[in-house]
Amino acid sequence: MPVRPAETEAELEAHLHGICFKTGPPQRIGVEIEWLVHDARNPRCPVEPDRLHSAAHHLRTLPLTSLLTFEPGGQLELSSLPATSLTACIESVAADLALVRPAMRAMGLGMAGHGHNPWHPPHRVLTDDPRYSAMEAYFDRWGGAGRSMMCSTASVQVCVDAGYEEPGPLGLGRRWLMSHLLGAVLCAAFANSPASEGCPTGYRTTRQVVWSQLDPGRTLAPPQSADPRAAWARYVLDAPVMCVRREDGPWDAPQGLTFRDWVRTGRPRPPTREDLDYHVSTLFPPVRPRGHLELRMIDAQAGDGGWIVPLAVTAALFDDVEAAERAYRIVKPLAETAGSRPAPRNPLWRHAVRGALTDPELHAAAVACFAAAQEALPRLGAAPEVIAAVADFTERFVARGRCPADDHLDALCAAEAEAAHAHPSDGDITELLGRARP
Repeated sequence: MPVRPAETEAELEAHLHGICFKTGPPQRIGVEIEWLVHDARNPRCPVEPDRLHSAAHHLRTLPLTSLLTFEPGGQLELSSLPATSLTACIESVAADLALVRPAMRAMGLGMAGHGHNPWHPPHRVLTDDPRYSAMEAYFDRWGGAGRSMMCSTASVQVCVDAGYEEPGPLGLGRRWLMSHLLGAVLCAAFANSPASEGCPTGYRTTRQVVWSQLDPGRTLAPPQSADPRAAWARYVLDAPVMCVRREDGPWDAPQGLTFRDWVRTGRPRPPTREDLDYHVSTLFPPVRPRGHLELRMIDAQAGDGGWIVPLAVTAALFDDVEAAERAYRIVKPLAETAGSRPAPRNPLWRHAVRGALTDPELHAAAVACFAAAQEALPRLGAAPEVIAAVADFTERFVARGRCPADDHLDALCAAEAEAAHAHPSDGDITELLGRARP
């Protein structure tokens, strides 16, 4: 809980300037991976809260290096420590998964890599956490997307260093701009959430659609600026407050209260630096600066090692000098398509969300970026199996203008065609599947 005395608006803005972009040689990489937890025998059967609480208690006894947490809907998350190389990051998380997966199977639970729950409507399992209660109340003002985001979505979040203060291929300004343009390419290439409650939604990444429907004051990207620090500080202070932490009682915040208003009025109590840091943790733009850059646009991936490919590709394009230069030149023209509107509510991101790599511009950019990443991975010391996994994903999806969501849509279409053949009166979803493909 807050311990520091209240500070002035200028002091808090200076604090943000100091912590949001910590510059220097890009040396560290990290990843946060989420999975949907399901009954191992029948994924369509919701897991009872008692089973999830029991699983959480048991998993926290394992000797893990990564931080293990559960999201409001019971999604399991592993957050790696910052690693000094791509290889070290992969080895650390893979070792933790080698402990977590068998423990989950022993409890009759499975871990599925989908960006959005394809089986069940959102249901909050963690009901005694004041943060999540305040978050649910806040997002309910914007409709049902908030509960879906909290309880039904899962991602692979890659964290890279902010880069050098000086201009250049690994400079802060270029990495900040590139993250928002390359972000649309990564969103499209790894789109993996085309269904909800058993039906196609018409989007390759329903997860990103859900995020785009939330409060724009905390989920849109800040305006592009020659001074990312100043733009981010304004964004943070002008964002609505979601939680006012209290020793007793709910954490709900007054409606419409921005952090800047809170500082100026001192109500409902004077805010502190710790309140500001906590406020930043409730902001969810596609790229969030927390000293490093958190890239938050990638859907969870299927398979034991599906998360490795987006991690490896992103690390290569950001941290290898030659690949970073090529990636920047590849994605910079996408700014014309994006226009002046912030991600993810601009045309570039909307093309990524609906059509993914069926969009010709995104497909061309993805092919070129993945080629640059493949060339860079040996220079980063990536293991042969990592290089092979990226090559396989590139051949299976990127080169063909496909993404993982297309495999799911094909499976749905095949299942419904078979059902329609057996029961012709029940085959109307095939038409819906056709409409889901732009």
